[in-house]
Amino acid sequence: MSFHAHLRCGAGCEGLLAPDEPVHLCPSCGGLLEVVHELAPLRERCPAEWTRLFDERTRRTAWPYGSGVWGKKEWVAPWVADENVVSMVEGGTSLLWAERYGRALGLGELWVKQCGNSHTGSFKDLGMTVLVSTVKQMIADGKPVRAVACASTGDTSASLAAYAAAAGIPAIVLLPRGQVTTAQLVQPLASGATVLALDTDFDGCMAAVRRLAADAGLYLANSMNALRLEGQKTVAIEIVQQFDWQVPDWVILPGGNLGNVSALGAGFELMRELGVTTREPRICVAQAAAANPLYEAYRRGWARVEPQVARPTAASAIRIGNPVSAARAVRALRRVDGLVEQASEAELADAAARADRTGLYACPHTGVAFAALEKLVARGVIGPRDRVVVLSTASALKFTELKVGYHEGTLADVPSPRHANRPIELSSDPAVISDAVRRALDTAAATAAATDAATRR
Repeated sequence: MSFHAHLRCGAGCEGLLAPDEPVHLCPSCGGLLEVVHELAPLRERCPAEWTRLFDERTRRTAWPYGSGVWGKKEWVAPWVADENVVSMVEGGTSLLWAERYGRALGLGELWVKQCGNSHTGSFKDLGMTVLVSTVKQMIADGKPVRAVACASTGDTSASLAAYAAAAGIPAIVLLPRGQVTTAQLVQPLASGATVLALDTDFDGCMAAVRRLAADAGLYLANSMNALRLEGQKTVAIEIVQQFDWQVPDWVILPGGNLGNVSALGAGFELMRELGVTTREPRICVAQAAAANPLYEAYRRGWARVEPQVARPTAASAIRIGNPVSAARAVRALRRVDGLVEQASEAELADAAARADRTGLYACPHTGVAFAALEKLVARGVIGPRDRVVVLSTASALKFTELKVGYHEGTLADVPSPRHANRPIELSSDPAVISDAVRRALDTAAATAAATDAATRR
């Protein structure tokens, strides 16, 4: 059985391109492209056959199908030969029942998709495996690609550099100087990428890398490239698969450049078109108030997404004022009756800390999503019987500085951290230690009782 996909202009220009052509924009209008799969061959297998096949491949060692992305190769990138797949066994991340946190909010089914449990610590690996594998296919076919390049707020650069290193392809990374964490900066350096730290923000880096990509031989790896979204859409398929092919009621995710929003929508839409599911969940995009162009457009009744100068935010990966995938995201949200919420610095930090108290250890971007969740529950938009999935996009181990600053009370934008927890410094006197432990346990018992009472109300 042969499967085919093409690139086409998202604005509707005529013509199709092969997905392994070294282009990322429409040659007619310069707009973004999208991957379109031929559905007729895919429909030759019934939904039960697809779900059985995908279940059989999950976390197995047969190359390359043990990957959460390549286990769904026919739906993602059938143009890549198996020998050119560059995979770090991405995907297959846990769908965690956040029972205690959900109970505190009055929810019976709150789940967290732990996308940060991936090779480089973020969901970006899902898209990067498809892009770098396609570039390796291009090179094998004799196409002139000298290097891959991206602008990044941290996680994209880490992912691109690692996958390019595994493929033996040079990587060029543009970062806003001083605006990524040390843990994020060291990842592309360790993988051998050429890292350019520019005196600008992410949007300035994006403009610079787009100029670079206009030169022959440099292939753009940002999420404006439709190949990235093909890998990222598998998170939607994986969520449904982990619920035994049932669709949740809500998915909440943080949004910056907004490629993940349209990718998620594409995954849910494809399952419905192939008859694997009969409906799609509502989607909420959560933005930091310091970088909220999509929220402002939504608040104005889906008006045009106006670029803005993004302000500093602890959620540095979504500090983006001019998201390149805005139009794609709006189309996806409007199709599923989606909405957009925002979170202040104090709200995102407190929400992450509150979730941490139930064992989650959330990155600041997931904190933005948790803050949006708490607002939607408080307004009654999300009900106690709804099955809700929050996408945790990255490992919080990349953002230790925020955690330390929160608990030390040194974050300028969070003057009164509600859940701060500092070490108790004592002498080694056994009586003093015992007294401190007793008081700590009494405080914990009182807090638990108050939480239980609030939940019952």
